[in-house]
Amino acid sequence: QAQLMESGGGSVQAGGSLRLSCAYSEDIYGDYCMAWFRQSPGKVRDWVATIDNLDRSGYADSVKGRVTISKDNARNALYLQLNNLKPDDTAMYYCAAGSGSPWFERLLTHAYNYWGQGTQVTVSS
Repeated sequence: QAQLMESGGGSVQAGGSLRLSCAYSEDIYGDYCMAWFRQSPGKVRDWVATIDNLDRSGYADSVKGRVTISKDNARNALYLQLNNLKPDDTAMYYCAAGSGSPWFERLLTHAYNYWGQGTQVTVSS
């Protein structure tokens, strides 16, 4: 069973930055697509960004220009650099991995087979 574990969350003021990390097990390789989602209390889990095995990346409009997704295959690590954070970015952030789904489904939770436990990001105004 593949495993993912997020870290790097915290509390920052608006305008600040955070770098989230996700360590994943060696089961995740090859054609896997990696993503970050976020969820606030009482809301659905929203897609943030995706990077596939060809290093093709995509971002939600709400974070485009402020967020960068990257990965280090040698370290089995996925990253999310968050800049110019806003209070609306406050959420639990989850990393996810999946294979077999087409690129256009990258923003859908069902495209991902494995999920981490999440790391909390809190942005104060």
